[in-house]
Amino acid sequence: MHVAVVFDTPYPKYTVEDHLARMEEELNPEREEEAETEYQVAGALRDKGHEISLVGVHDDPAYALEALREKKVDMVFNASEGFRQRDGLDYLIPALLEAEGHPYTGSSPVGLMLTRNKGMSKKILAHHGVRVPEFRTYRIGEKVKRDAELPFPMIVKPLSSDASVGISKSSIVRDMDALTERVEYIHERFRDAAIAEQFIDGRELYVSVLGNGKRVELLPTVELVFDKEKTKPEERIATQAAKWDDPYRERNGIRSVFARPLSKLAVERLEEACRTAYHALWLRDYARLDVRLDDNDEVWVLEANANPFLAVGHEVANAAEKHGLAYADFIDKIVRAASARYRNGKNGEG
Repeated sequence: MHVAVVFDTPYPKYTVEDHLARMEEELNPEREEEAETEYQVAGALRDKGHEISLVGVHDDPAYALEALREKKVDMVFNASEGFRQRDGLDYLIPALLEAEGHPYTGSSPVGLMLTRNKGMSKKILAHHGVRVPEFRTYRIGEKVKRDAELPFPMIVKPLSSDASVGISKSSIVRDMDALTERVEYIHERFRDAAIAEQFIDGRELYVSVLGNGKRVELLPTVELVFDKEKTKPEERIATQAAKWDDPYRERNGIRSVFARPLSKLAVERLEEACRTAYHALWLRDYARLDVRLDDNDEVWVLEANANPFLAVGHEVANAAEKHGLAYADFIDKIVRAASARYRNGKNGEG
């Protein structure tokens, strides 16, 4: 197939050819820095025999649409993470692709918007019988009031962010003063609504999902493990530092490993909750679900990521490799899952 990888780029004047040249530079095995994800994806597709085009979107999506018309591609691999450096607009490129009739990989604008709003997604999951923490949302400027049904401690996050943005040790609050202070901080610092949710003490698990319909596969579960001698229970959360700061992770004994052991009951509950959540949120082709497993083997779905990080050496790609899929095979399987979905006339279903 001819596959165009479409992504948001900081380079406003880069052409398709410019991105191809940069891809060759970044994928050079002698280069020490990690290549950008879109170039890794394109390289993997080329390794599988696909013809590739690299279409970057800076601030004018019309350029990308024109490039796709000119190239006459068979499939678009949506690697965009936002628009004009705004993560909350990650639905925009898929919406334009849909409007233009281009088949593309990944979730629809509906799935992306549902999962970005942590409060809305929790309501949908609860409706479908998936266990989620109790929560309360606070719009910008809304005063914090005590909710008797929401017990302390709580964790407070930006309502619409991902990649653990806005989450730190200070996110755990134990009284009204701390809750008020943190909500106001979220409003002022991130210009976003805040969500305060019940803190679930338990194991932090990540479940990557691949495919659609009855062919949905759950990849091996990844666990974020904390050194119990260096961290308190309430500090064992996926902060930005815990996920992305390697020196911090090393100092605090934080590792990402494949989860084990899991009881038979936990595995059954994990599979049921993740499959239900994947379909309930209209996710497609691939996604990642963040869950907590408590001491009673109850599964709590914290949030869903419809557009997870796909780079080599990170959670989703590692889980695929553990599942028996080399990186190129994994990326190719996403494309083939999307192609099958379009052939079957199920563009909006996961």
